[in-house]
Amino acid sequence: MNCKIKRIVIVGATSGIGMEVAKLFLQNNYQVGIAGRRKEKLDILKSEFSENCFTEVIDVTQVSAEENLLKLIEQLGGMDVFFMSSGIGSQNMALDSDVELAIANTNALGFIRMTTVAFNYFSQNGGGHIAVISSIAGTKGLGVAPAYSATKRMQNIYIDALEQQAKMRKLNIRFTDIRPGFVETDLLKGEQYPLLMKPEKVAKSIFRAVVKKKRKIIIDWRYKILVFFWKMIPNCLWKNLPIV
Repeated sequence: MNCKIKRIVIVGATSGIGMEVAKLFLQNNYQVGIAGRRKEKLDILKSEFSENCFTEVIDVTQVSAEENLLKLIEQLGGMDVFFMSSGIGSQNMALDSDVELAIANTNALGFIRMTTVAFNYFSQNGGGHIAVISSIAGTKGLGVAPAYSATKRMQNIYIDALEQQAKMRKLNIRFTDIRPGFVETDLLKGEQYPLLMKPEKVAKSIFRAVVKKKRKIIIDWRYKILVFFWKMIPNCLWKNLPIV
């Protein structure tokens, strides 16, 4: 374990992967700031890990999220790692614009809102580590989930761009782009997906990647193979594949 990592802020820690990752860092005696929309879920984690756990209600779609994130960092006494887990998605074959816009609001605007706060904090405080959960869905546009695919690709590119800016400005900021396949969480409830993974298993892989400061990981080996072949399919063929 890398003992230099002491304080981590996790946005999107009230369910699914984010909650499991928060538990792992708390169990390993890290100082953890957890954030999410549901106060009752935050309170449960706080009651279980009261000594090392700090909480703040944050809705990434609201402008107030920026101020609330800074409040959480202050509670924690600083931040060494920022972990962005918040995100939504769904299949949308009917192309309901409300669904698409809601996904974009969280996965694009909310993502930018939070990662820029973290980047600017680290730029002013000697550096740090930004880790985000994107998805293998950013590899190719999936017709069943247009906004989800597009926003995940945006996240991949945004992190690449932030890394380049950090180098240009000579900032000591590291980045980890975590790309899981399908995970058995509330996000996928009600839909049929292949190769579903348990969030507890995925969280362990994420924990190791963050501690070791991996630049990019795909979870798990089956999805590494899948993505490898996806990338080889020309767009002229891809658009005719009925992927559901």
